[in-house]
Amino acid sequence: MAQKPGIPKGTRDFSPEVVAKRQYIISTIKHHFETFGFQPIETPSFENSDTLMGKYGEEGDRLIFKILNSGDYLAKANEALLANKDSLKLTSQITEKALRYDLTVPFARYVVQHQNDIEFPFRRYQIQPVWRADRPQKGRFREFYQCDADVVGSKSLWQEVELVQLYDNVFSSLGLSGATIKINNRKVLSGIADVIGAKDKLIDFTVALDKLDKIGEDGVKKEMLEKGITAEAIAKVQPLFNFTGSISEKLEKLSDLLATSEEGMKGVEELRFICDTITEMGLDKSILDLDVTLARGLNYYTGAIFEVTAPKEVALGSIGGGGRYDDLTGIFGLKNMSGVGISFGLDRIYLVLEALNLFPETVTEATKALFINFGTTEALYSMKAITKLRTMGYKVELYPDAAKIGKQFQHADKRGIPYAVLTGEAEMESNQFTVKNLTTGAQKSVSLDELIQQLDS
Repeated sequence: MAQKPGIPKGTRDFSPEVVAKRQYIISTIKHHFETFGFQPIETPSFENSDTLMGKYGEEGDRLIFKILNSGDYLAKANEALLANKDSLKLTSQITEKALRYDLTVPFARYVVQHQNDIEFPFRRYQIQPVWRADRPQKGRFREFYQCDADVVGSKSLWQEVELVQLYDNVFSSLGLSGATIKINNRKVLSGIADVIGAKDKLIDFTVALDKLDKIGEDGVKKEMLEKGITAEAIAKVQPLFNFTGSISEKLEKLSDLLATSEEGMKGVEELRFICDTITEMGLDKSILDLDVTLARGLNYYTGAIFEVTAPKEVALGSIGGGGRYDDLTGIFGLKNMSGVGISFGLDRIYLVLEALNLFPETVTEATKALFINFGTTEALYSMKAITKLRTMGYKVELYPDAAKIGKQFQHADKRGIPYAVLTGEAEMESNQFTVKNLTTGAQKSVSLDELIQQLDS
């Protein structure tokens, strides 16, 4: 007996219903990307290894899927490395390509490669799959889609304001209330590390601080001490452990804490402009919050940092994020190209909408009516009507075989098709159609115009 086929862990098959729901989210995001002036691009699913490697840190490099060279990929491999099973050094000899880890680094490569053809500032969006050799768990997959929007070539903080609005507009269209758009600034975090005398411990300090909601104040302090941050330094940031109040109140507290740090105060002023402007303009469905513990992607963000968390009713964590980067293209030789971008987590947004029952019923509506097949002559009569209905945008189809009528009705029922249309000799002679409501069982003879009215009801 043949072994039942399967798929790799961390990947999924999607049923028609799931695909329809995913496309609903994608089309909503895409619509708002375009209304904000973002232009679509696409990049290859795999890149040269040297484009990706070394851009995400040591941990990221381990999660990149490498593609073996074509043919006998071991033919040119170093014999000594093979004998010693030195996989790290051997990798570069047997693989020259890799699946993209995210859309940001390929975008940076795209900007550098096409810089002479791009009009800056360049507003780009990209909706494509990415791959990571991660440990699969709820909401985390090895193959998943990213929906990114970035602006490069401008340092204006109005871009950050618009990106917060973009998040809110998308969530409003999806009917998703209560998502929290958290904001912080890399300069604020650097300033804090500076004023407590732990500038050389910035990464250790922020990584520990970022865990405040997971391990609590005592756990954070313990980890900081273990990383070599002094008790005196930790005492200076005591206010951060109970950092409550309105955004304005938080900004005032930060101003007091960072008064002696030029970089820190610049970060505070950037946050003040963004938050005050958004408060002035208002948000529809989302909540804006200043979170000084937010420290995602410190190796590459240089200004504002964003993270969006799901509504409290759904314990799912982040459903989006992004930030300002002043020199991302510098990794490919194009210096001083500032940019800012955000990403929507398609898969997690799907899980949130599903959990909160927010998908409209119309999203999964497929075929509206099934024309019953009584034979060649009747099928031809039906197809003429079907062709006209399709040109008008109606989703209708003909059962392909002249099977028993019970089987055809059963097919419509399993497919969730609401109407069956019967076209026998009597209907053809009177140029009519018999339409049957498969929910109520009611049926009547109608003209094509009346059939259209029925399908619209």
